[in-house]
Amino acid sequence: MAEVLVLVEHADGEPKKVTAELLTLARSFGEPAAVFLGAPGTYAKAKDYLAQFGAAKVYVAESDDIAGYVGAPAAEIVAGLVGTASPAAVLVAATADSREVAARIAAKIDSGLIWDATALTPELVATQGIFGGSTIVTSKVTKGVPVVVVRPNATAPEAAPGTPTEQIVDVVISDAAKGAKIVDRVVEAKSGRPDLTEAQVVVSGGRGLGAAEHFALVEKLADTLGAAVGASRAATDAGWYPHQNQVGQTGKTVSPQLYIAVGISGAIQHRAGMQTSKTIVAVNKDPEAPIFEFADYGLVGDLFNVVPQLTSEIEQRKAG
Repeated sequence: MAEVLVLVEHADGEPKKVTAELLTLARSFGEPAAVFLGAPGTYAKAKDYLAQFGAAKVYVAESDDIAGYVGAPAAEIVAGLVGTASPAAVLVAATADSREVAARIAAKIDSGLIWDATALTPELVATQGIFGGSTIVTSKVTKGVPVVVVRPNATAPEAAPGTPTEQIVDVVISDAAKGAKIVDRVVEAKSGRPDLTEAQVVVSGGRGLGAAEHFALVEKLADTLGAAVGASRAATDAGWYPHQNQVGQTGKTVSPQLYIAVGISGAIQHRAGMQTSKTIVAVNKDPEAPIFEFADYGLVGDLFNVVPQLTSEIEQRKAG
């Protein structure tokens, strides 16, 4: 069975949930081979996690040259592994950094690239949303080793404990790959809520909230559900919520099990970032709001009445 290279998504060695999802997906059509790229000493934090979720092999490349530059060094290493391992495919998470790496890999190995896949069959046929999520298509790479960028939450992670073999990769980075150096890093303050792009439940607020202070309604509902908080572009542009929480075509793409849209009209720009959510619930006082056209459940009413009642009911059920 051919290897399937999985680029490990991690933060200073701590693997993100999407890595387990990609390893699970890789097992459906090949032998999962994790590719860990990071600063010296970081792999030790990821070792047990990768073994737990079924990595049969781990390619380990640790170097300051990887951690200190943007995108290109990682792409060179993975492209080199494609040449030596002849994998069935390369799976990459749909995150800002990894998307760039995926594009560079595809260009280096002269292969096809599939973007933002929400499903992938054993025959490597991918499902994607195009034209802002308004059309669902299936795609397949017809040239070279497929490089597939997969959205978080596209696959439910399943543990498959084992003992992977490890192969240390010699890190030799070209001068051309060192064109963009990282000179500083700022650690984002954590809210205690799940990461927006990986959360199983997301509650987002929009223009209908009317003011920044009303996002407290959204946050309370989110905390009751153990959810992440998102926002529409209108809300972030108005300064009501941080731009890093924006969901949409020009923001982040999410695909949770449950997406609750509060006071969001459902413009195509927002729809593009959340349409692949498994279940969509919309709360809006306008019965003609576009979001009701694709929501699974709709509540037509004043959000200032509906959301507190919904939050209270959930709290009562949890307490009972």
